[in-house]
Amino acid sequence: MKFYYSPGACSLGIHFLLEEIGVDYEGIAIHIKNGDQLKDAYLKVNPKSKVPAILRDDGSLLTEFGVIAHWLTQTYARGRFEPESFEQELRIMETLDYIVATVHMQGYSRILRPQKFTRNEDDLDWVRDNGKDIVMKAAGFLSDQMGDHPFIMGERLTIADAALFYTLFWGVARLKLDLPQNLIAYFERMCARPAALGAMRLEELI
Repeated sequence: MKFYYSPGACSLGIHFLLEEIGVDYEGIAIHIKNGDQLKDAYLKVNPKSKVPAILRDDGSLLTEFGVIAHWLTQTYARGRFEPESFEQELRIMETLDYIVATVHMQGYSRILRPQKFTRNEDDLDWVRDNGKDIVMKAAGFLSDQMGDHPFIMGERLTIADAALFYTLFWGVARLKLDLPQNLIAYFERMCARPAALGAMRLEELI
């Protein structure tokens, strides 16, 4: 399979999963800062012009973080990632969707790309502050959910951790936000995992 990513983007979470599972793949960097996602070569692969994306061996394309994460784990590591019940599956997807749709898309998007939310230069700081408020409020919820557990869903790694990992990479490693201590400690534990180290080295983030 071919895995399309941009270094340090949300695709880092899928990169982590690929390394964690140990499946063979070809990583192809799409540098968003250079506008690679808008060039014809990538648009022919993924007309949505975004990452992550996976071109499967049968020639079909998968996009969207949650879908890719679910397919990878259920196809190549079902024994490790299969939810114990339908209720647990719902809660995993609920947490993953909250992290991607709210923490990332509503929060960090405003902090990192405020120009997408206003054409007025004078409003950029307000947009960034609004994004930070969203991220910090969400961090409080996630901190309470995690408590003293090793992972966001409890005692076992799930696909929700892949999403939390990449958002905390932005919050802890890049922006140095004053996040709850248990989330910072969690990020440090995740960074020590061989899969995270491998993904970050491949993306030249460390």
